[in-house]
Amino acid sequence: MSQTRFDIQTAAVIGAGTMGRGIVMSLANAGVQVRWLDNNPEMLEQALGVVADTYAHNVRQGRIDEAQAQARRACISQAADYQALADVDLVIEAVYENLELKQNIFRELDGIVKPEAILASNTSALDIDAIAAVTKRPEQVVGLHFFSPAHIMKLLEIVRGAKTSKAVLDASTELGKRMGKVSVIAGNCPGFIGNRMLKTYVREARMMLLEGAYPHQVDAALQGFGFAMGPFRMYDVVGIDLEWRARELAGKGQEEPEVQVDNRLCELGRFGQKSRMGYYRYAEGSRQAEHDPEVDALVQRESERLGFQRREIDEEEIRERCLLALVNEGAKILQEGMAESSTDIDTVYLNGYGFPAEVGGPMTWADRQGLPTIRDRLNALAERHGPHWQPAELIDSLATLGGRFVDYKKKEA
Repeated sequence: MSQTRFDIQTAAVIGAGTMGRGIVMSLANAGVQVRWLDNNPEMLEQALGVVADTYAHNVRQGRIDEAQAQARRACISQAADYQALADVDLVIEAVYENLELKQNIFRELDGIVKPEAILASNTSALDIDAIAAVTKRPEQVVGLHFFSPAHIMKLLEIVRGAKTSKAVLDASTELGKRMGKVSVIAGNCPGFIGNRMLKTYVREARMMLLEGAYPHQVDAALQGFGFAMGPFRMYDVVGIDLEWRARELAGKGQEEPEVQVDNRLCELGRFGQKSRMGYYRYAEGSRQAEHDPEVDALVQRESERLGFQRREIDEEEIRERCLLALVNEGAKILQEGMAESSTDIDTVYLNGYGFPAEVGGPMTWADRQGLPTIRDRLNALAERHGPHWQPAELIDSLATLGGRFVDYKKKEA
Protein backbone atom coordinates (compact mmCIF):
# COMPACT_ATOMS: atom_id res chain seq x y z
CA MET A 1 0.00 0.00 0.00
CA SER A 2 1.37 3.42 -0.96
CA GLN A 3 -0.08 5.23 2.06
CA THR A 4 2.56 5.83 4.72
CA ARG A 5 0.54 7.79 7.28
CA PHE A 6 -2.70 6.86 9.02
CA ASP A 7 -4.91 9.62 10.39
CA ILE A 8 -7.29 8.16 12.99
CA GLN A 9 -10.39 10.34 13.33
CA THR A 10 -13.08 7.64 13.57
CA ALA A 11 -12.99 4.31 15.36
CA ALA A 12 -15.18 1.35 16.20
CA VAL A 13 -15.10 -0.88 19.27
CA ILE A 14 -16.48 -4.43 19.24
CA GLY A 15 -17.55 -5.70 22.66
CA ALA A 16 -19.51 -3.99 25.45
CA GLY A 17 -17.89 -5.69 28.43
CA THR A 18 -15.68 -3.99 31.02
CA MET A 19 -12.74 -3.56 28.62
CA GLY A 20 -14.95 -2.36 25.75
CA ARG A 21 -16.52 0.30 27.98
CA GLY A 22 -13.15 1.61 29.12
CA ILE A 23 -11.73 1.67 25.58
CA VAL A 24 -14.79 3.53 24.24
CA MET A 25 -14.38 6.17 26.97
CA SER A 26 -10.63 6.47 26.29
CA LEU A 27 -11.36 7.19 22.62
CA ALA A 28 -14.29 9.56 23.29
CA ASN A 29 -12.23 11.45 25.90
CA ALA A 30 -9.65 12.08 23.14
CA GLY A 31 -12.35 13.42 20.80
CA VAL A 32 -12.42 10.37 18.52
CA GLN A 33 -15.83 9.50 17.04
CA VAL A 34 -16.62 5.93 18.17
CA ARG A 35 -19.15 3.45 16.83
CA TRP A 36 -19.89 0.72 19.34
CA LEU A 37 -21.03 -2.78 18.43
CA ASP A 38 -21.95 -5.84 20.48
CA ASN A 39 -23.85 -8.92 19.36
CA ASN A 40 -26.09 -8.48 22.43
CA PRO A 41 -28.10 -5.22 22.03
CA GLU A 42 -29.24 -5.31 25.69
CA MET A 43 -25.64 -5.51 26.89
CA LEU A 44 -24.75 -2.54 24.68
CA GLU A 45 -27.66 -0.49 26.06
CA GLN A 46 -26.54 -1.33 29.60
CA ALA A 47 -22.93 -0.40 28.75
CA LEU A 48 -24.03 2.97 27.31
CA GLY A 49 -25.83 3.59 30.61
CA VAL A 50 -22.67 2.78 32.58
CA VAL A 51 -20.66 5.21 30.41
CA ALA A 52 -23.26 7.97 30.93
CA ASP A 53 -23.20 7.31 34.70
CA THR A 54 -19.38 7.46 34.73
CA TYR A 55 -19.38 10.85 32.99
CA ALA A 56 -22.10 12.14 35.36
CA HIS A 57 -20.00 10.98 38.34
CA ASN A 58 -16.94 12.77 36.91
CA VAL A 59 -18.98 15.99 36.63
CA ARG A 60 -20.13 15.64 40.27
CA GLN A 61 -16.51 15.09 41.32
CA GLY A 62 -15.45 18.23 39.45
CA ARG A 63 -13.09 16.33 37.13
CA ILE A 64 -14.89 17.56 34.02
CA ASP A 65 -17.72 20.04 33.41
CA GLU A 66 -21.14 19.28 31.91
CA ALA A 67 -20.13 20.62 28.48
CA GLN A 68 -17.15 18.21 28.38
CA ALA A 69 -19.34 15.31 29.47
CA GLN A 70 -21.84 16.15 26.75
CA ALA A 71 -19.10 16.40 24.10
CA ARG A 72 -17.72 13.00 25.12
CA ARG A 73 -21.15 11.34 25.09
CA ALA A 74 -21.76 12.85 21.65
CA CYS A 75 -18.66 11.05 20.32
CA ILE A 76 -20.25 7.65 21.02
CA SER A 77 -22.89 6.04 18.80
CA GLN A 78 -24.35 2.55 18.50
CA ALA A 79 -23.65 0.41 15.44
CA ALA A 80 -26.28 -2.09 14.31
CA ASP A 81 -23.91 -4.43 12.47
CA TYR A 82 -20.45 -4.78 10.89
CA GLN A 83 -21.65 -2.94 7.79
CA ALA A 84 -22.03 0.22 9.92
CA LEU A 85 -18.26 0.14 10.52
CA ALA A 86 -17.32 0.16 6.82
CA ASP A 87 -15.73 3.63 6.72
CA VAL A 88 -13.99 3.92 10.12
CA ASP A 89 -10.21 4.46 10.34
CA LEU A 90 -9.64 1.95 13.18
CA VAL A 91 -11.50 -1.01 14.66
CA ILE A 92 -10.59 -2.31 18.14
CA GLU A 93 -11.89 -5.76 19.02
CA ALA A 94 -12.46 -6.22 22.76
CA VAL A 95 -14.23 -9.56 23.14
CA TYR A 96 -13.17 -12.36 25.50
CA GLU A 97 -9.88 -14.24 25.07
CA ASN A 98 -10.69 -16.88 22.49
CA LEU A 99 -8.50 -17.09 19.39
CA GLU A 100 -11.12 -18.67 17.13
CA LEU A 101 -13.71 -16.02 18.03
CA LYS A 102 -11.24 -13.21 17.38
CA GLN A 103 -10.18 -14.75 14.05
CA ASN A 104 -13.83 -14.97 12.95
CA ILE A 105 -14.34 -11.28 13.80
CA PHE A 106 -11.19 -10.19 11.94
CA ARG A 107 -12.07 -12.32 8.91
CA GLU A 108 -15.48 -10.63 8.69
CA LEU A 109 -14.13 -7.12 9.34
CA ASP A 110 -11.45 -7.53 6.68
CA GLY A 111 -14.11 -7.99 4.01
CA ILE A 112 -16.19 -4.99 5.13
CA VAL A 113 -14.05 -2.10 6.43
CA LYS A 114 -12.21 0.16 4.01
CA PRO A 115 -8.83 -1.12 2.74
CA GLU A 116 -6.82 1.56 4.60
CA ALA A 117 -8.40 0.88 8.02
CA ILE A 118 -6.30 -0.47 10.90
CA LEU A 119 -7.59 -3.60 12.66
CA ALA A 120 -6.57 -3.91 16.32
CA SER A 121 -7.10 -6.51 19.03
CA ASN A 122 -7.20 -5.79 22.74
CA THR A 123 -5.95 -9.31 23.51
CA SER A 124 -3.78 -9.56 26.63
CA ALA A 125 -1.86 -12.67 25.57
CA LEU A 126 -3.02 -14.25 22.26
CA ASP A 127 -0.93 -14.50 19.08
CA ILE A 128 -1.35 -11.32 17.00
CA ASP A 129 0.14 -13.07 13.94
CA ALA A 130 -2.48 -15.83 14.15
CA ILE A 131 -5.17 -13.11 14.18
CA ALA A 132 -3.53 -11.14 11.35
CA ALA A 133 -3.17 -14.29 9.22
CA VAL A 134 -6.92 -14.51 8.53
CA THR A 135 -6.91 -11.04 6.91
CA LYS A 136 -5.60 -9.72 3.60
CA ARG A 137 -3.97 -6.78 5.46
CA PRO A 138 -1.59 -8.30 8.06
CA GLU A 139 0.60 -5.16 7.87
CA GLN A 140 -2.40 -3.20 9.25
CA VAL A 141 -3.13 -5.55 12.17
CA VAL A 142 -1.81 -4.55 15.59
CA GLY A 143 -2.37 -5.38 19.25
CA LEU A 144 -3.66 -2.54 21.44
CA HIS A 145 -3.58 -4.04 24.92
CA PHE A 146 -5.35 -1.66 27.31
CA PHE A 147 -5.24 -2.25 31.06
CA SER A 148 -8.38 -2.35 33.20
CA PRO A 149 -10.08 0.00 33.90
CA ALA A 150 -9.02 1.21 30.44
CA HIS A 151 -10.26 4.80 30.81
CA ILE A 152 -8.15 5.22 33.98
CA MET A 153 -5.03 3.06 33.60
CA LYS A 154 -2.23 4.85 31.76
CA LEU A 155 -0.45 1.91 30.16
CA LEU A 156 -1.02 0.82 26.56
CA GLU A 157 0.98 -2.11 25.14
CA ILE A 158 1.17 -1.75 21.36
CA VAL A 159 1.87 -5.25 20.07
CA ARG A 160 3.91 -5.53 16.90
CA GLY A 161 3.06 -8.50 14.69
CA ALA A 162 5.62 -9.96 12.27
CA LYS A 163 4.12 -7.90 9.41
CA THR A 164 2.78 -4.82 11.26
CA SER A 165 4.01 -1.74 9.38
CA LYS A 166 5.95 1.08 10.99
CA ALA A 167 3.23 3.52 9.87
CA VAL A 168 0.63 1.53 11.83
CA LEU A 169 2.88 1.47 14.93
CA ASP A 170 3.41 5.24 14.57
CA ALA A 171 -0.34 5.87 14.25
CA SER A 172 -1.02 3.66 17.29
CA THR A 173 1.60 5.52 19.35
CA GLU A 174 0.12 8.87 18.28
CA LEU A 175 -3.38 7.70 19.24
CA GLY A 176 -2.02 6.55 22.61
CA LYS A 177 -0.62 10.04 23.16
CA ARG A 178 -3.99 11.64 22.30
CA MET A 179 -5.69 9.35 24.83
CA GLY A 180 -3.15 10.34 27.50
CA LYS A 181 -1.62 6.87 27.59
CA VAL A 182 1.95 5.80 28.25
CA SER A 183 2.59 3.56 25.22
CA VAL A 184 5.19 0.83 24.91
CA ILE A 185 5.78 -1.27 21.79
CA ALA A 186 5.97 -4.99 22.59
CA GLY A 187 6.87 -7.98 20.46
CA ASN A 188 4.41 -10.77 19.77
CA CYS A 189 5.01 -13.48 22.37
CA PRO A 190 2.61 -15.12 24.88
CA GLY A 191 1.67 -12.42 27.40
CA PHE A 192 3.73 -9.75 25.56
CA ILE A 193 5.86 -7.85 28.15
CA GLY A 194 3.70 -7.29 31.24
CA ASN A 195 1.68 -10.49 31.51
CA ARG A 196 4.58 -12.69 30.42
CA MET A 197 6.61 -11.41 33.36
CA LEU A 198 3.61 -11.44 35.69
CA LYS A 199 3.14 -15.17 35.07
CA THR A 200 6.57 -16.00 36.53
CA TYR A 201 6.10 -13.60 39.47
CA VAL A 202 2.70 -15.05 40.35
CA ARG A 203 3.95 -18.61 39.99
CA GLU A 204 6.54 -17.99 42.70
CA ALA A 205 3.96 -16.36 44.97
CA ARG A 206 1.63 -19.35 44.54
CA MET A 207 4.42 -21.89 45.07
CA MET A 208 5.37 -20.19 48.34
CA LEU A 209 1.81 -20.74 49.59
CA LEU A 210 2.30 -24.46 49.08
CA GLU A 211 5.76 -24.38 50.68
CA GLY A 212 4.71 -22.62 53.88
CA ALA A 213 3.56 -19.00 53.42
CA TYR A 214 0.04 -17.56 53.57
CA PRO A 215 -1.54 -15.01 51.18
CA HIS A 216 -1.49 -12.13 53.69
CA GLN A 217 2.23 -12.75 54.41
CA VAL A 218 3.20 -12.71 50.72
CA ASP A 219 1.17 -9.55 50.08
CA ALA A 220 2.56 -7.80 53.17
CA ALA A 221 6.16 -8.52 52.11
CA LEU A 222 5.64 -7.14 48.60
CA GLN A 223 3.60 -4.17 49.75
CA GLY A 224 6.37 -3.51 52.27
CA PHE A 225 8.78 -3.35 49.30
CA GLY A 226 6.51 -0.71 47.76
CA PHE A 227 4.12 -2.53 45.39
CA ALA A 228 0.66 -0.92 45.25
CA MET A 229 -0.74 -4.33 46.19
CA GLY A 230 0.52 -7.88 46.53
CA PRO A 231 -0.40 -10.63 44.03
CA PHE A 232 -3.27 -12.09 46.05
CA ARG A 233 -4.93 -8.75 46.70
CA MET A 234 -4.48 -8.07 42.98
CA TYR A 235 -6.26 -11.32 42.09
CA ASP A 236 -9.12 -10.45 44.41
CA VAL A 237 -9.51 -7.12 42.57
CA VAL A 238 -9.42 -8.55 39.02
CA GLY A 239 -11.27 -11.78 39.88
CA ILE A 240 -9.66 -15.11 40.74
CA ASP A 241 -12.16 -16.83 38.44
CA LEU A 242 -10.86 -15.22 35.21
CA GLU A 243 -7.80 -17.48 34.96
CA TRP A 244 -9.75 -20.44 36.40
CA ARG A 245 -12.36 -20.12 33.62
CA ALA A 246 -9.64 -19.58 30.98
CA ARG A 247 -7.92 -22.83 32.08
CA GLU A 248 -11.27 -24.63 31.87
CA LEU A 249 -11.92 -23.26 28.36
CA ALA A 250 -8.42 -24.13 27.17
CA GLY A 251 -8.62 -27.60 28.72
CA LYS A 252 -5.11 -27.29 30.13
CA GLY A 253 -3.23 -26.02 33.17
CA GLN A 254 -5.90 -26.99 35.71
CA GLU A 255 -3.77 -29.80 37.21
CA GLU A 256 -0.68 -27.68 37.94
CA PRO A 257 0.15 -27.71 41.69
CA GLU A 258 0.49 -23.92 41.94
CA VAL A 259 -3.14 -23.25 40.87
CA GLN A 260 -4.79 -25.71 43.26
CA VAL A 261 -5.45 -23.09 45.95
CA ASP A 262 -7.11 -20.87 43.32
CA ASN A 263 -9.16 -23.83 42.09
CA ARG A 264 -10.45 -24.60 45.60
CA LEU A 265 -11.35 -20.94 46.20
CA CYS A 266 -13.26 -20.76 42.91
CA GLU A 267 -15.11 -24.02 43.66
CA LEU A 268 -16.33 -22.32 46.85
CA GLY A 269 -17.51 -19.29 44.85
CA ARG A 270 -14.74 -17.15 46.36
CA PHE A 271 -13.96 -15.11 43.24
CA GLY A 272 -12.59 -12.00 44.97
CA GLN A 273 -14.03 -8.59 45.79
CA LYS A 274 -17.06 -9.07 43.51
CA SER A 275 -18.25 -12.01 45.65
CA ARG A 276 -17.01 -10.34 48.89
CA MET A 277 -14.74 -13.35 49.43
CA GLY A 278 -11.55 -14.43 47.72
CA TYR A 279 -8.12 -14.70 49.30
CA TYR A 280 -9.58 -12.16 51.77
CA ARG A 281 -12.99 -11.19 53.12
CA TYR A 282 -14.75 -7.91 52.29
CA ALA A 283 -17.53 -6.25 54.26
CA GLU A 284 -20.65 -5.20 52.33
CA GLY A 285 -19.78 -2.21 50.12
CA SER A 286 -16.12 -2.23 51.23
CA ARG A 287 -12.92 -2.86 49.27
CA GLN A 288 -10.90 -3.29 52.44
CA ALA A 289 -9.19 -6.71 52.37
CA GLU A 290 -9.60 -8.50 55.71
CA HIS A 291 -7.48 -11.49 56.73
CA ASP A 292 -9.53 -14.71 56.69
CA PRO A 293 -8.25 -17.66 58.77
CA GLU A 294 -10.46 -19.97 56.66
CA VAL A 295 -8.20 -19.24 53.69
CA ASP A 296 -5.09 -20.06 55.75
CA ALA A 297 -6.68 -23.40 56.65
CA LEU A 298 -7.54 -24.07 53.00
CA VAL A 299 -3.95 -23.25 51.94
CA GLN A 300 -2.58 -25.62 54.57
CA ARG A 301 -4.93 -28.44 53.50
CA GLU A 302 -3.99 -28.11 49.83
CA SER A 303 -0.31 -27.89 50.64
CA GLU A 304 -0.45 -31.09 52.72
CA ARG A 305 -2.66 -32.88 50.16
CA LEU A 306 0.00 -32.20 47.51
CA GLY A 307 2.74 -33.60 49.77
CA PHE A 308 4.59 -30.40 50.66
CA GLN A 309 6.53 -30.18 53.93
CA ARG A 310 5.58 -26.71 55.14
CA ARG A 311 8.31 -24.43 56.53
CA GLU A 312 8.69 -20.81 57.64
CA ILE A 313 9.15 -18.44 54.70
CA ASP A 314 10.38 -14.97 55.65
CA GLU A 315 9.79 -11.62 53.96
CA GLU A 316 13.25 -11.57 52.44
CA GLU A 317 12.69 -14.86 50.60
CA ILE A 318 9.28 -13.71 49.36
CA ARG A 319 10.72 -10.52 47.91
CA GLU A 320 13.79 -12.29 46.53
CA ARG A 321 11.87 -14.92 44.62
CA CYS A 322 9.15 -12.63 43.26
CA LEU A 323 11.53 -9.87 42.16
CA LEU A 324 14.13 -12.18 40.64
CA ALA A 325 11.39 -14.03 38.72
CA LEU A 326 10.40 -10.68 37.16
CA VAL A 327 14.00 -9.73 36.35
CA ASN A 328 14.96 -13.08 34.82
CA GLU A 329 11.92 -13.12 32.54
CA GLY A 330 12.51 -9.45 31.69
CA ALA A 331 16.04 -10.34 30.60
CA LYS A 332 14.70 -13.08 28.31
CA ILE A 333 12.19 -10.63 26.79
CA LEU A 334 15.03 -8.16 26.18
CA GLN A 335 17.40 -10.69 24.62
CA GLU A 336 14.60 -11.96 22.32
CA GLY A 337 13.89 -8.39 21.14
CA MET A 338 10.32 -8.49 22.51
CA ALA A 339 11.01 -5.16 24.25
CA GLU A 340 13.03 -2.40 22.65
CA SER A 341 14.87 -1.47 25.87
CA SER A 342 14.98 -2.22 29.58
CA THR A 343 13.42 1.22 30.08
CA ASP A 344 10.32 0.02 28.18
CA ILE A 345 10.04 -2.98 30.53
CA ASP A 346 10.30 -0.68 33.55
CA THR A 347 7.68 1.64 32.02
CA VAL A 348 5.25 -1.28 31.70
CA TYR A 349 5.76 -2.28 35.36
CA LEU A 350 5.58 1.26 36.71
CA ASN A 351 2.40 2.17 34.80
CA GLY A 352 0.49 -1.11 34.63
CA TYR A 353 1.51 -3.31 37.55
CA GLY A 354 1.98 -1.05 40.58
CA PHE A 355 5.77 -1.44 40.83
CA PRO A 356 7.14 1.15 43.29
CA ALA A 357 8.06 4.33 41.39
CA GLU A 358 10.93 5.20 43.75
CA VAL A 359 12.64 1.88 42.87
CA GLY A 360 12.46 2.73 39.16
CA GLY A 361 11.17 -0.59 37.76
CA PRO A 362 12.42 -4.20 37.96
CA MET A 363 15.28 -3.80 35.47
CA THR A 364 16.55 -0.61 37.11
CA TRP A 365 16.36 -2.38 40.48
CA ALA A 366 18.49 -5.23 39.06
CA ASP A 367 21.03 -2.80 37.57
CA ARG A 368 21.37 -1.16 40.99
CA GLN A 369 21.97 -4.54 42.68
CA GLY A 370 24.67 -5.24 40.10
CA LEU A 371 24.16 -8.02 37.52
CA PRO A 372 26.96 -10.24 38.93
CA THR A 373 24.99 -10.23 42.23
CA ILE A 374 21.73 -10.98 40.38
CA ARG A 375 23.41 -13.88 38.54
CA ASP A 376 24.74 -15.35 41.81
CA ARG A 377 21.34 -15.09 43.50
CA LEU A 378 19.62 -16.79 40.53
CA ASN A 379 22.20 -19.58 40.54
CA ALA A 380 21.60 -20.12 44.27
CA LEU A 381 17.83 -20.35 43.62
CA ALA A 382 18.46 -22.82 40.77
CA GLU A 383 20.35 -25.08 43.17
CA ARG A 384 17.53 -24.95 45.72
CA HIS A 385 14.43 -24.88 43.50
CA GLY A 386 15.34 -26.26 40.09
CA PRO A 387 16.59 -25.36 36.62
CA HIS A 388 13.79 -22.90 35.78
CA TRP A 389 15.81 -20.44 37.89
CA GLN A 390 18.88 -20.62 35.58
CA PRO A 391 19.95 -17.04 34.79
CA ALA A 392 18.95 -15.82 31.33
CA GLU A 393 21.88 -15.82 28.87
CA LEU A 394 21.73 -12.03 28.78
CA ILE A 395 22.27 -11.80 32.55
CA ASP A 396 25.27 -14.14 32.27
CA SER A 397 26.85 -12.18 29.44
CA LEU A 398 26.21 -8.71 30.92
CA ALA A 399 27.42 -9.83 34.36
CA THR A 400 30.64 -11.16 32.81
CA LEU A 401 31.20 -7.89 30.92
CA GLY A 402 30.26 -5.71 33.89
CA GLY A 403 27.35 -4.29 31.87
CA ARG A 404 23.85 -3.12 32.72
CA PHE A 405 20.43 -3.76 31.22
CA VAL A 406 19.97 -0.04 30.55
CA ASP A 407 22.95 -0.02 28.15
CA TYR A 408 21.91 -3.15 26.27
CA LYS A 409 20.84 -2.86 22.63
CA LYS A 410 20.05 -6.03 20.71
CA LYS A 411 22.31 -6.39 17.66
CA GLU A 412 20.37 -6.54 14.41
CA ALA A 413 20.45 -10.04 12.89
